[in-house]
Amino acid sequence: MAGETVVTIIGNLVDEVELRFTPNGAAVAKFRVASTPRVFDRQTNEWKDGESLFLPCSVWRQQAEHAAESLQKGMRVIVQGRLKQRSYEDREGVKRTVFELDVEEVAPSLLRATAKVTKAAGKGGPEVQQARRQQGAASAEDPWAQGTPGTGRPPAGGGGGWGSGADEAPF
Repeated sequence: MAGETVVTIIGNLVDEVELRFTPNGAAVAKFRVASTPRVFDRQTNEWKDGESLFLPCSVWRQQAEHAAESLQKGMRVIVQGRLKQRSYEDREGVKRTVFELDVEEVAPSLLRATAKVTKAAGKGGPEVQQARRQQGAASAEDPWAQGTPGTGRPPAGGGGGWGSGADEAPF
């Protein structure tokens, strides 16, 4: 969408992926990525670590479940998503601003590791169709059920996500 800040960050998972479910049953996974730039110090003629950026990330729906199953603390990952800024007032009345990444894609980095990829059941497969029949039609009260088909994204113009109240994050 126009006006959104899309970023890609490469770094290490600081924590284990935390998987939770909203009251409406939507899966949401939360994790933090630490990205530390390497800078060359010409005076000492050696590489040094720069200041680390710790970025909280959240991923929704089926991808959240896949992330929780596939990713582990310390793993090097590549994360792409929309950068969000949120301001709030802490208990002492001090105004704070935090930045979070609303994840579109997340994957392990293969720079110093290998991975064996297992394809998950497609959304049109018999297993998924049977699960949908068992769950019934999505509730009209669930704003995430009305999202962009096949993407797991909320509908355009809001309607869900952090701060909407309808599907408030369980963190």
